[in-house]
Formats: sequence, structure tokens, C-alpha cells
Amino acid sequence: MVSGDRAAVERALEIAKLRGAKRAMLLPVSAPFHCRLMQPAADAMARALADVSIRSPVSPLVSNVLAAPITDPEEIRRRLVEQVTGTVRWRESVAYMASRGVTRFFEIGAGKVLSGLVKRIADGAVGISVSGPNDLAAAKDGLAAARAA
Repeated sequence: MVSGDRAAVERALEIAKLRGAKRAMLLPVSAPFHCRLMQPAADAMARALADVSIRSPVSPLVSNVLAAPITDPEEIRRRLVEQVTGTVRWRESVAYMASRGVTRFFEIGAGKVLSGLVKRIADGAVGISVSGPNDLAAAKDGLAAARAA
């Protein structure tokens, strides 16, 4: 994936197609996520998290910029800010979790893109999208199935 100034991304798409890329397309997103252009949002995230109390999680949090587990509250805070402008290692993060036996992934928020990607990255994985109150029943069923397994 490429993120940045629109003109630069469009040029990268042209080059990718000329060099035989199987698929190269602009994603319908509202901002150039995970690049330097998002620095103002990262600064806002840092301010918003500055006074938030973060406790050590019971289960490790897999940082999407590291593709590795973290538990230290200050590192969690730092990595949440870093992911706004940093490269997200989504494929590696999902693969890491799958290698540890995770088979159900819950996508919280609008859309189902990540749930679809999970299924392609981890054989046998299930992606459950929760974008509103109507999806909570499916999420609850997914959790129940995960606990029973």
C-alpha cells in the first residue's frame, strides 16, 4: 500500500501498472492515512491520550506498527500515536495472532475491509464486522463460539 500526496500516489499507480502489477487502485478513503500528512492528527491523538489512564492489558495488545505484542501502558500510548503516521503492518499483525491460535477477528467501525483481509491472510480465520448496534448480535455469537472452541 502507498499513502501520501494524491498526485504522487496516482503516479505510483501508473508506474505499478506499467511494471505489471496485478491490481493497482485508489482506495476510497477520506484522508492519506498512515503517512506524514497525518501529523496534525497524530498530534491531536497524543494530546487526547495524554491524560488517559491506560492500564496493562490482561492479554497483550498487538501493535499494528510492530506486528508484535506489547503490554506496557506508556508503550501502548506511544504506539497508538505512532500508527497514525507510521506504516501499519496489518498482514504481519494478523499472521502473528493467527500463529498464536487466534481464529476470530472483530472489526469495530464502519466497513468490512479488514474482516475480508483477515480471511485472506489467515487460513480458517473468521472476520466479524461490528459497525453498529445491529451487528452486536453477530459479535456476541462470534464471542460465544470462540469461547466454546
